[in-house]
Amino acid sequence: MIDKLRLLIPKGRIYDGVVRLLADAGFPAVLADRTYRPALGADWLDAKIMKPQNVGELLELGSHDAGFTGTDWIQESGANVAEILDLGFDKVKVVAAVPQEFDEAALRSKKLVVATEYINIARQWLEKSGYQYRLLRTYGATEVFPPDDADMIIDNTSSGQTLRDNGLKIIGTLLESSTRFVASHEALANAEKSNRIEELAMLFRAVLDGRDRVMLEMNIPKDCFEAVVNGLPAMRSPTVAQLFGDGGYAVKIAVMKHEVPIIIPRLKNLGAMDIVEYDLRKVVL
Repeated sequence: MIDKLRLLIPKGRIYDGVVRLLADAGFPAVLADRTYRPALGADWLDAKIMKPQNVGELLELGSHDAGFTGTDWIQESGANVAEILDLGFDKVKVVAAVPQEFDEAALRSKKLVVATEYINIARQWLEKSGYQYRLLRTYGATEVFPPDDADMIIDNTSSGQTLRDNGLKIIGTLLESSTRFVASHEALANAEKSNRIEELAMLFRAVLDGRDRVMLEMNIPKDCFEAVVNGLPAMRSPTVAQLFGDGGYAVKIAVMKHEVPIIIPRLKNLGAMDIVEYDLRKVVL
């Protein structure tokens, strides 16, 4: 019997996105109070919740097989893991920010106190940029340190609004990050576990592709059929069925959500009728 696939789920900011992805893929997380081991409804999966900062290193150590974390924490830890899939959500930038009144000359004329959770990423950037500095490790709420306790922060941000609210301006972008599905090299060297990891990745891709698309169904009279079908976008070819009584055709197409406001009026003008739009759960390309 195959060993259970040991999965790491991240705490904090990216937890909700990962748990929603797992649920949509068919693995709803059920977590009892005060525990860190959710049940995922599959007897071959064993899950544990950990901080995303620890995920890469735990995978490299071989105590777990696969998990979810941000690019930022993989780079910060320097963990040697295999990236299986960029999930594309919870996008952030790791940036350097200083109080609005600071200027570049002032920053370079002194030894800076730089507050950050990203000690390794910060050190590399500060040295490359030629700053004199002392690093001050933070454990959250990094934006509150300047100007009293730090001259600069290096932190992640999605929109930059929190930085602006705290009187800070961005002076450099160190990297861009999103949530990734990653695995240990040891697990990938095991044929059965590698297959399970690839199956999960396929389901995650199907969910993500489904979120980007909707299904359109419509009826098309015979005399409009060629014009409408020739103007249809589709992943492959549209699905076509003859209507009862030889009154035309029923057609289905999966299209990108952002195309819908353009496509539906075009279809109506070409003669399509009874157009119905609905969401998709998964799309396996």
